[in-house]
Amino acid sequence: MLDQFINVSNVTYQYKSEKGSIEVLNKLDFEVGEGGFTAIVGPSGCGKSTLSKLISGLLTPSDGEIFLQGEKVTSPRANVGMAFQNPVMLEWRTVINNVTLPLEIVSPSMKAKEKEDRARYLLALVGLEGFENKRPSELSGGMRQRVSLCRALVHQPEVLILDEPFAALDAFTREDLWQVMHKLKEKEPFTGILITHDLRESIFLADEVIVLSNRPASVQYLLKVNLAIERTIDNLFTPKAIEMLNILREQIRIAQKR
Repeated sequence: MLDQFINVSNVTYQYKSEKGSIEVLNKLDFEVGEGGFTAIVGPSGCGKSTLSKLISGLLTPSDGEIFLQGEKVTSPRANVGMAFQNPVMLEWRTVINNVTLPLEIVSPSMKAKEKEDRARYLLALVGLEGFENKRPSELSGGMRQRVSLCRALVHQPEVLILDEPFAALDAFTREDLWQVMHKLKEKEPFTGILITHDLRESIFLADEVIVLSNRPASVQYLLKVNLAIERTIDNLFTPKAIEMLNILREQIRIAQKR
């Protein structure tokens, strides 16, 4: 196991505009071990989504470095999967063809039957067996997000970055997908980064929660999650969970005043 599978080292990021530079992240430092799952929370606008783009290689730090498996990130990586709040899909493609799209890019020599079998396996894993030939417009929001998760995992990435993927869903669907995520992580192991505003979501899904300060953001607090490995929604109502949520709420209040 790598102690530093993901290493964010002294990272600063500035957006350039006509009015000058806006510093979003300032000397950000943290590590995620192999197979770990880290949630990132913090005040709105503090740079959480910017951080996800930096780790995936979609953006380059203004200063500092990011490493995946000891290799410096300088561009998008094939071993990284991403799922976003808005599960954008191509309407002219069926569900299964939307899922296999990443394989067409990163594994062009893979046989069509193998791509299809891989997609069918994942769709069945998230409860969408029988929906392979539907169009995106025929699916509910929760179903589209399940397809998005399958698409993010279809090429078996070593790192999965989730940027508020459940934020637009109703509470019942959101909690259902939290449990789906645990099932996916068990069957399709990955090292995860979750960007979220939902503190309950952070402790339900992650092994640790990083609280970012207000902009320009740095690491303000690190919480080690102490819940049962096999989690159920009932875990969120235990004294341990309530204590952790209260700690996180207080840290967010501190961050908002900075």
